[in-house]
Amino acid sequence: MKKDFIHTSESVTEGHPDKLCDQISDAIVDRFLERDPCARVTAECAVSLSVVFISARFASHVKVDFPNVARKVIRKIGYVDQEFDYKTCSILTSLKDMAPRDQARDPETDGYQVSNQVTIFGFACDHTPALMPLPIWLAHKLSSKLSRVRQHGVLPYLAPDGTTQVAVEFKDTRPHRIHTIAVNASQIDRNIPNQKRLYDDIIENVIEGVFEDEPVTPDANTRIFVNPGGPLILGGPSVHSGLTGRKNAIDTYGGFSRNSGSALSGKDPLRIDRVGAYAARYAAKNVVAAGLAKRCEIQLSYTIGLSEPASVQVETMGTGTIPDEEIVERVRKAFPFTLEGIIREFDLMKLPASSKGGFYRKLAAYGHFGRPDLDLPWERTDKVDVLRA
Repeated sequence: MKKDFIHTSESVTEGHPDKLCDQISDAIVDRFLERDPCARVTAECAVSLSVVFISARFASHVKVDFPNVARKVIRKIGYVDQEFDYKTCSILTSLKDMAPRDQARDPETDGYQVSNQVTIFGFACDHTPALMPLPIWLAHKLSSKLSRVRQHGVLPYLAPDGTTQVAVEFKDTRPHRIHTIAVNASQIDRNIPNQKRLYDDIIENVIEGVFEDEPVTPDANTRIFVNPGGPLILGGPSVHSGLTGRKNAIDTYGGFSRNSGSALSGKDPLRIDRVGAYAARYAAKNVVAAGLAKRCEIQLSYTIGLSEPASVQVETMGTGTIPDEEIVERVRKAFPFTLEGIIREFDLMKLPASSKGGFYRKLAAYGHFGRPDLDLPWERTDKVDVLRA
């Protein structure tokens, strides 16, 4: 890998159509698990113009009002009294109530084997306090702040849809400077505000606040773009379509590490392609927190019919303080990588019932990892002493 390079990562607000679909899908997962911790559910969503389509397969004794769940998510995001509106949008469903052969079993005690074949990755590095790559960390902070200034009425002319992008220049593999910042913010009215006021407002109320506590900040040569293509009116499904699972890099590490091709949202915890990604992140973060490496990527490969991963690999990109092979052995001993073990370690079936406002829906915007605003079990660094021993 080159030591001097520029890496760019993007994020989107919760009003982006793809993220809207992710949130609806995960809100459905939450709704089932809140009342039935052993429920099985897979939910996908598509949205375009004023039509929302939900496809779901489930096995549970509870009944879920799918359109009502979707409308609540749409309203909370802020699509009210617009071309795409929570009250007037059409919601189509294609639902399959599966035979409850798996639903009655407790995954924490019944020793499930995985039912999906997948190779997944977890990553951590020492760029940030959350041990996340700096480009995606900053992009998420910008998109989250862009959303908050709209919700809190600081910039009331903004609409829910927005995107952010940060390019970080690296020297000798370390973050050196901010090369470029780009913000696309949708607005309700084409003429309010004008381009200059929008630029100034975004600089003052979004960008400056995000970087005030960061060690690497924009300098005189940093290029900053705000709606460079002109006004983005309304945005959202009125302008572009959305689909569950289309923002994998945003959900994970912003392209700084490898990520699986499998989507994370819309799947219950018995899907190893979702929860295995959480286990891999948990292990990688603890390796870096323990001082065994400055960068760590953990690869887990699962085969249908096996409970353990067929392969566990570690890559520290030359930053390890001990050989990667030794880290693999320590990781295997310290972390549960079976489906049953992951579910038990993180209490994944019961989290929606114990979390106000749901659990999985909150992951569906601004990333599944490195979230200081959420108490995520896979973000704990409680295995460092075990790894050092």
